[in-house]
Amino acid sequence: MDRLRQESVVDVSKGGLELERKLKQVDLLELLLLPGLRPEATASLEANPTCPGFRLKLNFPRVSPQHAHAARSLPLEAMGYCKLPCSVLVLCLFIGSCLLNQSLAGEVQGNLTAKLFIDASERSGHPIPQTLFGIFFEEINHAGAGGLWAELVSNRGFEAGGSNIPSNIDPWSIIGNESYIIVSTDRSSCFERNKVALRMEVLCNSEGSNTCPSGGVGIYNPGFWGMNIEQGKSYKVVFYVRSTEAIDVSVSFTSSNELQTLASTNTIASASDVSNWTKMEVLLVAKDTNHNSRLQLTTSKKGVIWFDQVSAMPLDTYKGHGFRNELFQMLADIKPQFVRFPGGCFVEGEWLRNAFRWEASVGPWEERPGHFGDVWKYWTDDGLGYFEFLQLAEDLDAVPIWVFNNGISHNDQVDTSSVLPFVQEALDGIEFARGDSSSTWGALRAAMGHPEPFDLRYVAIGNEDCGKKNYRGNYLKFYDAIKRAYPDIKIISNCDGSSRPLNHPADLYDFHVYTSANNLFSMSNQFDHTSRQGPKAFVSEYAVTGKDAGTGSLLAALAEAGFLIGLEKNSDVVQMASYAPLFVNSNDRRWNPDAIVFNSFQVYGTPSYWVQQFFRESSGATFLNATLQKDSSTSVVASAITWKSSEDGQTFIRIKAVNFGSNSVNLQISVGGLDPNSVKLSGSTKTVLTSAKLMDENSFKEPTKVAPIQTLLEEADKEMSVLLLPHSFTSFDLLKESASLRITEDDLSLKSSI
Repeated sequence: MDRLRQESVVDVSKGGLELERKLKQVDLLELLLLPGLRPEATASLEANPTCPGFRLKLNFPRVSPQHAHAARSLPLEAMGYCKLPCSVLVLCLFIGSCLLNQSLAGEVQGNLTAKLFIDASERSGHPIPQTLFGIFFEEINHAGAGGLWAELVSNRGFEAGGSNIPSNIDPWSIIGNESYIIVSTDRSSCFERNKVALRMEVLCNSEGSNTCPSGGVGIYNPGFWGMNIEQGKSYKVVFYVRSTEAIDVSVSFTSSNELQTLASTNTIASASDVSNWTKMEVLLVAKDTNHNSRLQLTTSKKGVIWFDQVSAMPLDTYKGHGFRNELFQMLADIKPQFVRFPGGCFVEGEWLRNAFRWEASVGPWEERPGHFGDVWKYWTDDGLGYFEFLQLAEDLDAVPIWVFNNGISHNDQVDTSSVLPFVQEALDGIEFARGDSSSTWGALRAAMGHPEPFDLRYVAIGNEDCGKKNYRGNYLKFYDAIKRAYPDIKIISNCDGSSRPLNHPADLYDFHVYTSANNLFSMSNQFDHTSRQGPKAFVSEYAVTGKDAGTGSLLAALAEAGFLIGLEKNSDVVQMASYAPLFVNSNDRRWNPDAIVFNSFQVYGTPSYWVQQFFRESSGATFLNATLQKDSSTSVVASAITWKSSEDGQTFIRIKAVNFGSNSVNLQISVGGLDPNSVKLSGSTKTVLTSAKLMDENSFKEPTKVAPIQTLLEEADKEMSVLLLPHSFTSFDLLKESASLRITEDDLSLKSSI
């Protein structure tokens, strides 16, 4: 169909919208019947002396900002010239304007309606588990290595190329050509669990016949797609070095093209000082900012130098615990009540030899061997190990949930008759977390700086292994051993018990769902008919995926919001829930979508992340009984809770509603069971998540394109009518006035009347 060409901007002023368009070969009715505009529109056509030159003016006095935004973004294109007589256009304008008013008036009158009845009395509803909403962290998409874990150096121990030598040192690279320097690897490291070290033979010198180039020769590491070095910030660089001669090594941060030096210092040592492996530490303070920097180790002194375990960390990590501040804050802002870690498929491995093993991830970082995660296809030095995951949960004031390997990977399995060493490994891991500092593994935890036990109360035996040949047999071995040693620990099965009883004992069972938006939204009733007896559900992985999700769309978020309302409603049987995956480095998208997107210096939340903020007060709140009356054409789900602010102690009723449909919905809300005047007219708020287009996403350029907008809720009351915009998620926080405050005010009123 022929379109219009936009000649002037849309101007919204004084609540109205004036829309001007230049007409060229136009179907007027297409313009006049644009959806989403309001009635009482007036229209006029200004004719130029020479047709085709018409300017159409439409004035819509009551256009909402959302619809004004929609009108701005109409796809208008120049398609030729007017071929109709002026009189015909005027006639079309007259007929079209009549149809316009009828159509738009019909739209408002035809808004869908729904009624929500809430019982807010003290006897209503049920308590929501304190653990209902949390996070699931998996080492995927470089979520930890090159992400939350603030280590700047990739492959810091030169182990990523394997134990055989010579080996690949990627992403390390050489500065200088082979006439100046020869770099290789050998197995001379002083660390028994990671023997590979880098050998650098420098052939040039600061003077003589073979003079080194300006700046010297050496090696550099670009980190994880560039190191973010910021002016004024301090960075600790640690490396191990050995040489048969005196050394003079320059340690510096430079730009990726080496033209900009951000910070630099020299490490000078005599031959006797470095004849054995020696740990060197330097502090670099950046004098400029560059988001795509690299770490260089260079020299202009002839000789052979060995390097190993090279680390660079910013000093300003969260509490000095190694977590990148802005990424940690993204987690803290959704107030997670638990942290499930470290996977996921990362725990299983494609093959058991590459599965995550907790024992190899604790102790001094230099001694951790690291491993290749063969599911997500990248190397991790395991600086973010078992201890750090436990610390992360504690820092977030969340409960840790440890998922460990049960002798099963994607491609191989340990027979149940041979699984006891894996069982002992799990028991040792629990002792590391919970054991007294005098115990074998508790002593190691204490030596790492945490003498007090961690609050480990939940463990999961495997991940997505239900139905595999040895799962049930292996599971029972783990279950019996753990319950004997730690009877209070809650054990999570991989098998779904939501529709039929499990054939083995468990405290909770895993439920994973990745599906389309329509499917997930329809699953808001998934647990309505689940047995209230037996183990509770742990929805540890959920998300909309596929074409509905893109890399994080509004559509996906709305479906997830509807699903979470269903989990909240059924929180008497659903104990926990977490989105997956949590993080993605934009340079390594192994999975779409994800909740939080970052690169070396930027971060934003997808719409799915913002949905989780709507539920951050739900854990530990009270779910209120509510009845939603609607017809079958209304795609709305809603719920209500009572929650108390931890900041000021005020109590709120939070009403959440997802409008998954394309029409606005007039929602009549009636809150019963409250004393008169118990809802304060001031202090109540409305928060809306929506956007102009259903597939809108956030980005580094527009990080809050799809993000909640909070406003004061005018005329908040126990009986009120609210408008749910098409494709939106809305919450209403009604501030409850305390009885003591009302008594005080009544007393004051009485005293003043006397």
